[in-house]
Amino acid sequence: MRLLLLGGTKFVGRAVAEEALARGWEVTALNRGTQPAPEGVRVLRGDRTADDGLAALGTGEWDAVVDTWSWAPAAVRDSARQLFGRVGHYAYVSSRSVYDYPLRAGADETAPVVPSSPDLTGEVPYAEAKRGAELALEEEYGGSALLVRAGLILGPYENIGRLPWWLNRIARGGPVLAPGPRDLALQYIDGRDLAAWTLDAVAARLSGPYNVVSPAGHTTMGGLLEACVRTTGSDAELRWTDPERIVAAGVQPWTELPIWLAPGELYDFLHGASVGRAVGAGLRCRPVAETVEDTWAWLRSIGGDAPQRADRPNVGLDPAREAELLKG
Repeated sequence: MRLLLLGGTKFVGRAVAEEALARGWEVTALNRGTQPAPEGVRVLRGDRTADDGLAALGTGEWDAVVDTWSWAPAAVRDSARQLFGRVGHYAYVSSRSVYDYPLRAGADETAPVVPSSPDLTGEVPYAEAKRGAELALEEEYGGSALLVRAGLILGPYENIGRLPWWLNRIARGGPVLAPGPRDLALQYIDGRDLAAWTLDAVAARLSGPYNVVSPAGHTTMGGLLEACVRTTGSDAELRWTDPERIVAAGVQPWTELPIWLAPGELYDFLHGASVGRAVGAGLRCRPVAETVEDTWAWLRSIGGDAPQRADRPNVGLDPAREAELLKG
């Protein structure tokens, strides 16, 4: 299988590249070269925001392309046009953020989506950017493109800092503000499981939108943080705190306390998707302990500090603020 990867050096793109190489696929990646691609990838240089950014794709044919673009959708529009007729299948790593908020728990791929356009350029809100890219592919390829609507993504190479922050905080030990309830169900996807499912779907030439995230309740907040304690071997003491108290204190869910959301509309939106279609198409999710252990091993291999995407805010609770909340 000849795979063209648009990206391929960071987080999901890197996981896709490594999974494809492990399968014996021939992998070509177009990127700016700001980070090295996995060994064995043929690299083409190109900046998709530049006028000539796709020049390196002027010739060549591939069995499939996987596109991980997250910014203005015009870049996906242009690559779709450039590659039309020269790729057997086009897969785009989109996001469940394309759904119109609020969204009832258990909603599937037929739920309403945000309005957008494939022609947007410049600074575009994340949801509109992802939806606009989907529209670009629908415009060029009809219904034959695969739209991988990922949920919360964790695992090695994470460049947003959510699980890395929890691991590093728990590794420091001592009392840890643990946002409750302890049995709060979580829904996420390990980036490697996302990559494996996407390549399986590409090989099977699946098309249309799929919610690609674990079944709701794959683990719980307790299961995740307790796995962090075991993995780091620290003396951390998880102090479970009611969500009402955390919200009343002005703590920002998702950012100051990564991954966690208090029960309510936003929690239902991000941790309550229906994934029956993807599971029916072979989605399998590894245990949370494996994701935590492998992410910790990766963090230690790079010195403990995870890379941070420039377009995402830093996450984590300030130590002094945490200490105040624990005392209170």
